[in-house]
Formats: sequence, C-alpha cells, structure tokens
Amino acid sequence: MTDLIRRILVVDDHRKIREPLATYLRRHDFSVATAESADTLWLMLREKTFDLIVLDVILPDGDGMQLCHQIQRRYKTPVILLTARDAMSDRVMGLDMGADDYIVKPFEPRELVARIHSVLRRYQPLPEKRLAMPQAWAFSALHFVPATRILSHNSGGQMRLSTMEGKLLSAFLQRPYTVLSREQLIDLCISEGNEVFDRAIDRLVSRLRGKLMQMLPEETLLVTVWGEGYHLAADVQAQA
Repeated sequence: MTDLIRRILVVDDHRKIREPLATYLRRHDFSVATAESADTLWLMLREKTFDLIVLDVILPDGDGMQLCHQIQRRYKTPVILLTARDAMSDRVMGLDMGADDYIVKPFEPRELVARIHSVLRRYQPLPEKRLAMPQAWAFSALHFVPATRILSHNSGGQMRLSTMEGKLLSAFLQRPYTVLSREQLIDLCISEGNEVFDRAIDRLVSRLRGKLMQMLPEETLLVTVWGEGYHLAADVQAQA
C-alpha cells in the first residue's frame, strides 16, 4: 500500500451494518463515505471518485449484481460484493458481473479489510512486473480486443465476452501454450490468494471454452491438462 488515503464507498441499506462498518474502516485509515440505496450510490459516484466500493447485493431499489456490472462499464471502480448468498452460482455470477471479490455475511470486519487491501494492491501500477496489454490479439482465425471485450472471426462473426471471460482470455493470450493452474488464474484475474473462488474457475473456463468453440468449432483452443490446469493451444500475435 502507499501512504495515500484510500477512498471507500460502503453501500448497504441496513444502517446497523453500514455505519459500524464505515467506522471500523476509518479506524484502519480509509476515507469512507456511505450510501443506503442505488440512487444514493449513483449520486455519490457523480460527485466523487472512489478507489473501491463495498456493495451489498440486495438493495431496496436495485440488484447489486447488475449495479456491479454498470459500475464496471461506467467507472471501472473495483467492487467487493457483500451478500448472504453462499451458492457457487451466485459467486460465479458476481465474478461475471465484474466483481473483484465476494464476501458472505456474517463476516469478520478484519477479513473485509484484508480483502480491500488485496484488491487495492492489484490496482497499483506495477510497470516492471505487469505485461503490457496490446490493443488487440490475433490467434488462430480469431481476433480479440481487450478494451471492448469483442471476440471476432476473420470471416466477420463476432460476440462480446463478459468481464471475467475477457480477463481469462487475456491471461491465456499473454501466455500461449503455458499451463495455468486455477490458483494462477485466480491471481491473474480475480484476487491474490482468494480460495473462495477456487472451484468457480473451472466453470468460468468452461464458459470461455464454449464461446471459443462457437466462434471456431473446428479447433479446441482451451485445453485441460488434468491435475494441472489449462492452456491456450494457439499461436498468438499482439497487435498495437
């Protein structure tokens, strides 16, 4: 972490959760604002810039999953979802909607603080370690633009990948023919050391494989290496 005070927005309609959590985060040197509804959330985002949003999944005037997706499209602000749901399908949906992490109620506030620090570390610039992201990738007969998440075929067909599918594909494209374990994919695409989403990676990779097969049914581009992980079986060319 840097010495800069990080600005956190806590969004939860329950005052007995929202306000004590905000107080706890302030004690850990965060600058914290709160919102009790989706309307207040959008008002706050129009007026201020935040480094991270802690967002309840169920609000009286909006669905947190959809709100997370909209926040990613408009502001690109990191989001940690708060929810009472613990089903794997809900975790996968949260990731697909662009969440950076997911924590189930009830939770220890110190666990949330640790997850906030983990997400913020990922958004710090690391020029010496991070691979430069090209404007587009060409592989096999396909073309992928990370900024728009558009996957297209040389013959003209195209589709837009979800946020998580785009992150996964970018990770594979930067490392063709390299086997990536689930743990490595978590570190590259979600949050460091987050075992909560370990099993969800399999389903997310399966979704991405299915979309690649829709575009290029004659080739198997994402290969499962049993007991080890997955790799992209294609020659890749970065395009500026």
